[in-house]
Amino acid sequence: QVQLVESGGGLVQAGGSLRLSCAASGSIFSINTMGWYRRAPGKQRELVATIGSGATTTYADSVKGRFTISRDNAKNTVYLQMNSLKPEDTYVYYCNARVLTGIGYSEVWGQGTLVTVSS
Repeated sequence: QVQLVESGGGLVQAGGSLRLSCAASGSIFSINTMGWYRRAPGKQRELVATIGSGATTTYADSVKGRFTISRDNAKNTVYLQMNSLKPEDTYVYYCNARVLTGIGYSEVWGQGTLVTVSS
């Protein structure tokens, strides 16, 4: 069984920075795409950023130029560096990975980490 464990959320003032980390563990053969999503209470989850196995990245327009996604394949870990944070970035952030195991590919989600940006 594969697990994703996130860390790095918390409370920060507007204009500040946070770095989220997400480590995958378990019987992993390889990891394809990894990404970060976010969701506010009562709303649908939205894409923040993704990074492919070849390090190709995509970003939501709302975070371009402020957030940077990266990964360490040796550690099965994905990061999200968040700079110039705004109150509207307050969400629960979820890590996602498309993981190859002995039974094929599966989508795995982390438990979520809360980011609160105060004005």
